[in-house]
Amino acid sequence: MFKSFFYISFFCFSAIVFAQNYTKHTVQQGETVTSIAQKYKITPSDIYRLNPDAQNGLSYNAVLLIPKSTTPTTTSSEKKITHTIVAKETLYGIATKYKTTVEAIEKANPILKEKGLQVGQVIVVPSLSHSKSNLEDKVLALNKTTHIVQEGETKYGIAKQYSITVDELEKYNPSIKDNLPVGAVLNINAQKKATVLVSTKEIETSTPPTTKPETPSKPEVSLPNNLYNYTVKAGETFYRLTHKFSISQASLIALNPELNEGVKEGMILRVPASVSVKKEVLSSFKDLTKSINNQTRKELVLFIPFNASKIQNDTSQTVQERLKKDKFLNLTLDFYSGALMAIDSAKTLGLNVNVRVFDSQETKNSTSALALLRSNDFSKADAVIGPFYQVNVEKIAEALENQNIPVISPLSKEEGNNYSNLYQSMPTPQAVKNAMFEYMQKKEGNIIAVVDPKKIAIKEYIEQYQKETQIVPLSDKGTITADNIKKMLVKGKMNYVIMESEKTGTINLILNTLIAAQKEYQVNLVILEENETLNFEEIQLSKLTKLKMTYPSINRDNDLRDAQLFERYYKKKNNTLPSAYATRGFDLTFDTLLRLSQNTEFSNNAVSIATQYVENKFDYAPKVSGGFLNEGVHILYYDTDLTIKTAN
Repeated sequence: MFKSFFYISFFCFSAIVFAQNYTKHTVQQGETVTSIAQKYKITPSDIYRLNPDAQNGLSYNAVLLIPKSTTPTTTSSEKKITHTIVAKETLYGIATKYKTTVEAIEKANPILKEKGLQVGQVIVVPSLSHSKSNLEDKVLALNKTTHIVQEGETKYGIAKQYSITVDELEKYNPSIKDNLPVGAVLNINAQKKATVLVSTKEIETSTPPTTKPETPSKPEVSLPNNLYNYTVKAGETFYRLTHKFSISQASLIALNPELNEGVKEGMILRVPASVSVKKEVLSSFKDLTKSINNQTRKELVLFIPFNASKIQNDTSQTVQERLKKDKFLNLTLDFYSGALMAIDSAKTLGLNVNVRVFDSQETKNSTSALALLRSNDFSKADAVIGPFYQVNVEKIAEALENQNIPVISPLSKEEGNNYSNLYQSMPTPQAVKNAMFEYMQKKEGNIIAVVDPKKIAIKEYIEQYQKETQIVPLSDKGTITADNIKKMLVKGKMNYVIMESEKTGTINLILNTLIAAQKEYQVNLVILEENETLNFEEIQLSKLTKLKMTYPSINRDNDLRDAQLFERYYKKKNNTLPSAYATRGFDLTFDTLLRLSQNTEFSNNAVSIATQYVENKFDYAPKVSGGFLNEGVHILYYDTDLTIKTAN
């Protein structure tokens, strides 16, 4: 009774206070926080401060509390103006424009620490007078530092970088508990700040270059600790820069708005150095068997969907009958047989590992893996492979995220949701296509695409993500012609011609045109995905080999000695040759066991070391919003001796 009376009294008292200092606004159709703030001549942060729920969006007829005071107070040493956010702006860019600091803007707009910048948002920009001392800023810098979230970073990765835990990072920055937006400024305990290593030929140390730019007309800019000045070299493109610094094109432009006019030699760009630069070219893949560390015992958990109880309770058919019909069960057993081979190999190498296998009993929508997590001790687990279905592996990743235990999705080609500890070991279809373009771009060839009018999706992909690729125009009748193809070819470099058609007549037209053009031009035929039409009798294999048809693939045919040994031992143990799933089970499990047995943590060597085994490559890269994708893709080609060979 007393509690009820207290709550009612407090509410009434609060209502009286609000009535004296605030007015109410009823949200109308189409209104936004920014438009309402402009109407009352206040800032969006004023609205958010009194109406926290508005951060989740406005509802029609919702009632907001609006402060009556419309003029912010100023001091003699500080002036305040407003600024409307436009696309691709950053806090650093705004601070530089108004000759103030990021910290000052955040202090004047507390909502920015929680939500970041939003297009159309109106913020207060305090312009510091020149007489203000920097002593206070220097003292604060000794006790606290900041970190600007870059493309592809995760909470786990940032915490590791500064030698703190994810919980501590979230404690300092409550706004990132649910997401980690690119460009967010994080508070970091300076006593735990880690040294940042940058491993490129152009930037050899972690100290920003002190030499002044050669162009005297460009003013010298003071950069935050996690940005560097970089001078664009001759021939560098958006593609090269974004891959060199592991940043998206949009983020690079956000840091350097002048790039909207294109990349030019001699430009001085601001580039991030808060994360290690991803390797540009891997001339060879590392053999992890040569750097094993057995000092600490590691544990790997496998969630395999045997669905044993379902099989035992099914009296309508025998196990042999089920094996003839149940493709998923066959896939599962093949993968597991390969994993067992990897475990045997680990024992032969003397790895100090413990492997626990659980029946995840899963379907597309359910799994017993969560119940297994609750009923078993997983505190010593260093990595988890499985379950198989993407929705189920994400449940495990979510459950183990706070413990920073890597969870590896073994078979799904989906990109997956953004859990900081989730590793997608199968390259996505887009990653496979990206790898093909990356190969061609590194070869500095002329890339053109011949796209059938019905191939709308691939045309949109090229236009959106591969803007340096030229698409051969169609004729007035909307068809592909030999003349239009030949007009796009150039002399003096390799012409990579992407063929996107499933029509026999169109394919033969393209092949004949390119073979004839080989008398004058260097030509290489390319396809981005499997094309069943190429198996038809009407398509001559000799034409494909003449043009050395090149294509990306997740796996490869391997006739090297190690692959032959694997095949031989597998057949001896299982009385059959290994399927692609069996080989996948071996490659993934062996790679994970070896990564756990290195001097560095799995989360570190996964993104810094690329590996390859019998058929599969593993080259993990961080996703923009959290988690990791395997970008390990083979580039294969048809050779004139009628064999398929590896180009990369």
